[in-house]
Order: sequence, then C-alpha cells, then structure tokens
Amino acid sequence: MSYLPAPAGARYPWYVRLIFFFQRRRHGSELEPARWWGRVPGAFLAMSAMYRALDRKSSPLDPGLRSLVQARVSQINRCEYCIDLNSSLCVERGVGPDKLGALSRFAGSLLFDEREKAALEYAEAMTDSKRRAGADLIAGLKRHFDDQAIVELTALIAFQNMSSKFNAALGIPAQGFCVPPPRPTK
Repeated sequence: MSYLPAPAGARYPWYVRLIFFFQRRRHGSELEPARWWGRVPGAFLAMSAMYRALDRKSSPLDPGLRSLVQARVSQINRCEYCIDLNSSLCVERGVGPDKLGALSRFAGSLLFDEREKAALEYAEAMTDSKRRAGADLIAGLKRHFDDQAIVELTALIAFQNMSSKFNAALGIPAQGFCVPPPRPTK
C-alpha cells in the first residue's frame, strides 16, 4: 500500500495521458509509478525516454541480462513494484524460474554464467552505498563486455536505482505482473 494517498485528482498534461492510454492497452491498467511520476511531467518524459534508450533492441546487452540486472537492483532496494515488474520481464525474456529464484544467490549458483555474474556483481556494488564499483570490477567486466556495453550497463543500473528508490520510498506496491511460483509443500 502506498504511503501517500493515490493521486486520483491529479491533472495530467495530454502527453502523460497518452502514455497512460498505452499502458492501459498493454497492461490493462495504468502503472502506479507512472501516476506518481506524471505529477512531474518533464521528469516523467525524460525518465521514459532514458529507459527507452537503454532497453532497445540494438543494445549491446541482451534483454535477459538487462532484466536480471534490473531485478537484482530492485531486490536490493526492496522495491516490491520493481521486483514484480522486472521479474515478469525476466520470464518474458526467457529467464527460467529456477534462475530467477536463485538471483539473490547468483554468485554461488551454477545457473549463472561468468558474464552474468560479472554484471550482477557490478550492479550490487553500484547499488550498495557501502561499496564502491572500482577498477577491479571494471576489469572483470572488460573480460565479457566492451566499453560501450559497460557504459550502458552502468546507465541501466543507475536508472534502476533511481526508479526502485522512488517507488520504494513512496511505498508503491506490486501490481501482480509476475505471479510467484507455488512453494513446494513439505
């Protein structure tokens, strides 16, 4: 449940309402964070454009890896909404449920390859304010990614940190995009 009352009476400019239209068409409803970001229309448009630039078909980072990184950053920031949405994107992009379930333990898991582990370790270092993403992590990334991919990975992680911290701070709940698999019975 959101920590603030829903922005029900907010007035949105036409271009924000157009984004809402496309969200209802794709997801069946407006996305809750969009209703909040829509109250700052210029920032909302800039944020939307940035995400589109990072999550494009021609990205040097494959879609599954992008979603895994975003889901891990969301987990660290404890953003229910982002975990839900990014987990759904992982599944949509071919990440299996076992791998998704092991995401928080990726470092010791055989389900993740060295490329994924390097990107996820970098994401953790960027997200945890007590750590630094230093030269050693960049050297590890360079074994798997070129400079352009590293810059885009860095931008994606920074974007997801902003998004998940915004949503978590406002208490924006999950919207039911990704139904967790049933827990095994004993």
